[in-house]
Amino acid sequence: MKNDLVSAVIPAYNHERYVQQSIESVMAQTHRNLELVIFNDGSTDRTDEKVRELLDPCQRRFVRFEYIPKQNEGLATTLNRAIDWARGDYIYTIASDDVAEPDAIRTLYRFLSRHPKYAMAVGDNQLIDATGQRCYWDSERNNTGLDGAVFHTFVEFLQYTRPDFEFTSPEYGSYRTLMKGNYITNGKLFRRRALIEVGKYLPGIKLEDWYMNLQLSKKYKIKFINKVLLSYRWHDTNTIKNPDYHKGSVQRIFELEKEYHARWLREQERKAGRWFGLGRFIYKIRTERS
Repeated sequence: MKNDLVSAVIPAYNHERYVQQSIESVMAQTHRNLELVIFNDGSTDRTDEKVRELLDPCQRRFVRFEYIPKQNEGLATTLNRAIDWARGDYIYTIASDDVAEPDAIRTLYRFLSRHPKYAMAVGDNQLIDATGQRCYWDSERNNTGLDGAVFHTFVEFLQYTRPDFEFTSPEYGSYRTLMKGNYITNGKLFRRRALIEVGKYLPGIKLEDWYMNLQLSKKYKIKFINKVLLSYRWHDTNTIKNPDYHKGSVQRIFELEKEYHARWLREQERKAGRWFGLGRFIYKIRTERS
């Protein structure tokens, strides 16, 4: 099996309670050829202190490691910095409050390294609460025990909201399905070249992951691996719970995609015009010869 360098990225912001568990889960990866960068995006709590407690073990574990505290710039700009920092052909992203399964990177890498038409691979997410305990969702996405569970994993919930296609089908990650809403889970492995090819992340949009998924789906395929590869922490500070966080971003993304479709239609019209002109030319030659 190949063992290419993978660049892991942890963008950290105000996760003093969780960031060490996230870092340790990357340290425990079975894929050994791994580098790690941690960006502290202007945290105002003790995130910096918690990261610094793990600097020495990180230096020993990774082939290359860097911790970069900086002013708050937002997630899109931070991820673009990570793309520039990375030396690996693959980039693994994990939030500073989530926890990767030990074989997460290895599983995703095994697929991407063998399928060059794919830009991204991602697995299912189990749910954990603020204390790190496994939990489940009821019908309203409130944390509950197993007895009250309606959804056992994040993908079970997402599949329920998207009955128009099966997550295990080739339609997963298609532009058509993503335009109806984002459904791709956390803990993704990207082909770095693909991220650069589509122009990297767009700053100023809060739903930067959805916009990136759309751009990748125009040129590449996206793979869902039906296996739990990450623990997604569901707690009071999740940005997904805040409707104001998404305000304006959905509309902006649709506006950008309308521009894309307009450009695409103009290009198709130009192509059609060229082919029509060529067809008339060929018809004229054949007519003259006959």
